[in-house]
Amino acid sequence: MTSHVKNTLVTTAAIAGALAATTLFNTTTVKADTTSSAPVTTTTSATKDTAIASAQAKVNSASAAVVSAQAAYGSASTAASDAAAKTAAASASAAATSSAVANAQAAADAAATAKSTADANLAKAQSKAAATSRAQSVTSAAVVSAQSAVASASAKASDADSAVASAEAGQTVTANLMKSDDPTKQSAAAGFFAKQVTIKQDGSDYLITLTLSSGNGYIKSMTLNGEQPTATTANGDTGTYTYKVSAAVLAKGSATLAFALQTPMGAMNQTALLDVDTTIFNGLLAAKSAADAALTSAQAALSTAKTYAATVAQVASSAASAATAAATVASDAAVVATSAATNLTSVQAANSTAQAALTSAQAAQSAADATLATAKAKLDSANAALTSAQAELKSAQNIVVVTPASSASSSASSTASSAGSAASAATATSNVASSASTTTVTSAVVATPATTKKATSSTPASSTTAKTLPQTGNENQSALVALGLAILTLGIYPMMKRKHA
Repeated sequence: MTSHVKNTLVTTAAIAGALAATTLFNTTTVKADTTSSAPVTTTTSATKDTAIASAQAKVNSASAAVVSAQAAYGSASTAASDAAAKTAAASASAAATSSAVANAQAAADAAATAKSTADANLAKAQSKAAATSRAQSVTSAAVVSAQSAVASASAKASDADSAVASAEAGQTVTANLMKSDDPTKQSAAAGFFAKQVTIKQDGSDYLITLTLSSGNGYIKSMTLNGEQPTATTANGDTGTYTYKVSAAVLAKGSATLAFALQTPMGAMNQTALLDVDTTIFNGLLAAKSAADAALTSAQAALSTAKTYAATVAQVASSAASAATAAATVASDAAVVATSAATNLTSVQAANSTAQAALTSAQAAQSAADATLATAKAKLDSANAALTSAQAELKSAQNIVVVTPASSASSSASSTASSAGSAASAATATSNVASSASTTTVTSAVVATPATTKKATSSTPASSTTAKTLPQTGNENQSALVALGLAILTLGIYPMMKRKHA
């Protein structure tokens, strides 16, 4: 047997011996004809032993139940504590992932807003770039058209210049001398001049050459619009006079010719109007003037078109650059938005997992708490049962066994029976100590009556051998000593056996 059980047996034996000694030395007797002052019951030792054994069995069973319930409660408590810790960890994780979801959602929303703004800006920039590009195309076409117009006008002006130059190089036109006071009538000097005059260009002016077919010797001087001739020739009675006139004079087609004459009739001064037929020439000049004006207008239009085209090109370039920059911003915003959305999805998945883990942990904690509550209830019930069994055992141990006082031998027998009961109580105490370390038997008392009634002798009163017991009780001392020694032996034997074991 185990050391714990051995210790229990030794302790039990010692207790039994002590109980026996207490019973032995506390027993008193009275006179035979004196009745006991303590209540007398008819309970037998066997009945008490049975009650003690039954109560002891209940105590043992209740103790085992308490031990089992305590083990179950400890396991359930540990499980509940672990479940609570897991729930707390899962709750913290779920809270963290929930916060992460909120942050990720805010970031995703901001990124989506930024992307929408960037896309809108890109659309505007692209629209403006397209518009300015179209405008640039239009202005470029306008420049090309203006350049063509300038080229055409330049060609026409060149042709007109060539025609005028050709005419002015030696154009011969009809000229008439008319009276200055009556331009409708021919002057008397007309007969001395040739009908044709020659016109040539001289820079921006023109040279008109008049030819005298006769009478050159009578002319002392001759002016045209008050201007002296730039060149003259004389060939006997004929000669030529060349005058420089402006384009305005030429365009007018008439000029005043003044003569200073020295005739046989004497000196005289006359004037006449030189009427030059410049119809053909003036037509060339008009064409040239129109061509020059068209060229000037075309050149101005080309300059305007080029200036506008340059401005539009600059705007188009800026718009294209802005569109490129907006496209870069939109692309970057799209990348950020995609990344934010991906991160949000990932965080949401993590949060779902954390929430599921939290739900599972909470369910496990609830189950563990329920198990703990059940184990607690069972432990409380087992403790209550143990308390009840201990009370029943104590009650059984406190049963008083009374020996009938019919004879001295029967008293001794009863006393021996009481000692046996004490031994049984000690054995029961041993069983309690060995069955549950948490159970303590509070008492195991075997009591004898405080006083016993001495039985009278069956021998007639006249017999000389009849005696009465003295009040000190010495008559039963040897029997009681023998009983005490027997009980002490019960305690000494296990100790000796344990010593030699």
